[in-house]
Amino acid sequence: LSFAPSPIKNNNLATLRIHQSSSSSHASSVVLHAGGFEWEDPTSDEADPGVENPYKNPDLLQSTGDGGDDDDGSSLKVDPARLLSPRLRGCNLYFIGMMGSGKSTVGDLVARRMGTYNFLDTDTILERAAGMSIPEVFETEGEEAFRVAEAQVLDSVHAHVRIVVSTGGGLVMRNQNWSKLQTGLVVYLKVDPEVIMKRIEGTDRPLLQTENPLETLKQLMEERKERYEAADVTVEIEEGMSVEDVADKCIRALHDFIDDNPPAWKQAKAKAQADGLDWVQ
Repeated sequence: LSFAPSPIKNNNLATLRIHQSSSSSHASSVVLHAGGFEWEDPTSDEADPGVENPYKNPDLLQSTGDGGDDDDGSSLKVDPARLLSPRLRGCNLYFIGMMGSGKSTVGDLVARRMGTYNFLDTDTILERAAGMSIPEVFETEGEEAFRVAEAQVLDSVHAHVRIVVSTGGGLVMRNQNWSKLQTGLVVYLKVDPEVIMKRIEGTDRPLLQTENPLETLKQLMEERKERYEAADVTVEIEEGMSVEDVADKCIRALHDFIDDNPPAWKQAKAKAQADGLDWVQ
């Protein structure tokens, strides 16, 4: 099974010039040239959106008086997902995890709430390109052919920016795939196998067509555990959590991750300013 993926027909994804919003309406961005393309220096002050973690900004909180969404009785005036987009600076989000963990549903909701990001599902792209469902691919072509096609799909999407991508459960096991995921932020949706079995009961998951599907699922999780847990962000999902609850948890975890892992240039800039030095423009 092999195919040549067609270009993604979306101007936001196919654009060659990545525009970074300015934190000041009076600041003009400096357009540079490299390899024949225009681009804007992401380390410049003009390109820095200056958006902080909304969960740590009291100006974005208002008292609800009725308990609110948070333990302290406060709720956000703005959707934190909207403020996540500029903080990511075009960096892609990749959702990984076992089948039935909710990668597609949660990823789609996160992308829609962010507003400037698009959502892609590698399984959906593969099915459309192959002209058959995933179970049919496994039955007619075998798992190895499916994994090859899956890698081709990832090749076709990972070079784009501002996308949220839901990946197949086993995609992470190939080193060539994992290296591509490292170009963005990886979010692992961690769900207990018993909960997953309840979710996918009655479906025709190819890898679970065994005498003991639950035991097979546990074995697969154990095989993939090391790679899953190497994700940038791990979000543990409990039974009964709604899609909105999981999306909220992902968005907050991503904001916190960005706080804890600032880019090297921002650390250097902060150190220079702390030492009383002028930041080189």
